[in-house]
Amino acid sequence: MEQPLPRTGLQLRSLVKKNGDLELSLTSVPTPRPSANEVLIRVEAAPLNPSDLGLLLAGADITQATQRGTPQQPVVVAPIADGVMKSMATRVDLSMPVGNEGAGVVIAAGSSDAAQALLGKTVAALGGAMYSQYRCVTLDQTLLLPQGATPADGASAFVNPLTALCMIETLRRDGHTALVHTAAASNLGQMLQRICAQEGIGLVNIVRSQSQVDLLRAMGAPHVCNLSSPTFMGDLVDSLVATGATLAFDAIGAGDLASQILTGMETALNKNATQYSRYGSPIHKQVYVYGALGHGLLEINRNIGLAWGVSGWLVTPFLQKIGPAATDRLKRRIAAELKTTFASHYAHEISLAEALELPTLAIYGRRATGQKYLINPHKGFNKTAQAR
Repeated sequence: MEQPLPRTGLQLRSLVKKNGDLELSLTSVPTPRPSANEVLIRVEAAPLNPSDLGLLLAGADITQATQRGTPQQPVVVAPIADGVMKSMATRVDLSMPVGNEGAGVVIAAGSSDAAQALLGKTVAALGGAMYSQYRCVTLDQTLLLPQGATPADGASAFVNPLTALCMIETLRRDGHTALVHTAAASNLGQMLQRICAQEGIGLVNIVRSQSQVDLLRAMGAPHVCNLSSPTFMGDLVDSLVATGATLAFDAIGAGDLASQILTGMETALNKNATQYSRYGSPIHKQVYVYGALGHGLLEINRNIGLAWGVSGWLVTPFLQKIGPAATDRLKRRIAAELKTTFASHYAHEISLAEALELPTLAIYGRRATGQKYLINPHKGFNKTAQAR
């Protein structure tokens, strides 16, 4: 006998108020019923990605946050600076659900055969609003997890794996042979290291601490450059000479790191130049900024010749560019290598309410490498507690 569906479920929402405050809260929302080509997922794992934190925290000053409400349904309020509020005009007084991806068990399915085939199965989903106890998504937003995989195994099956694979697709389509990656000790960076090792692609990893160097070295990474080392630029140039990397993906998006990478590339290219050109090396050097872990201006020093570019890069437009067939190919690889190449690791699993506790918020709000949190929207709830 089919179990009755819960009438409502909790959802984490972010609201930018006209007075310049950010308000984070848990809201009870009706549980949707799936249409023909949809499934309803009981969400049991959803990662706190940097891209999620941008929407969730809206640039607010979390160090000044206060908390009210109840332990079960807390409310967090934090101020947003006037300069940041200018960029929030289109979302003022609009309560927004958060969470790009997650995973769980399909508890209801639409009438189509494809939807019914997923009933009771564990799936990952890229559907937005995943910091919810129940989420209804279309079939093309799901990925059936392999036998034995848990929701925690598949929680990060989309954003980081697809980003890493699309970086390699971009490298090939743009005609590069090796690449540089910043924030390289992250889950995404570790995935990229595994892919490049498998496929014989040169990769220069840039990290910020010796512990992160040690982590990547233990994985077999031959080229790891530590930003905090006094020999960073020399180490970077040596790695660029060894790999021939002329493409970089920058997760920081501020300061002069992108400029240092381009300078290193130009220096490495000129080491093998056979003649002088006042315009610098004719080989194009490209930095794609795909994240915003840093704050402030992006600085470029013009000692890099004229064959270079810096631009933004996002995985979703790239997937639209390569089309459904290529995207499906990448998704099949992710499913096949979910526990190896694309394995993710988390510092802590927290509930929806715990995500709004100020000490916890302060930690994951820093976006520090190695401090990735996983939300389990049903932590502290039994499976039938809300069924009526």
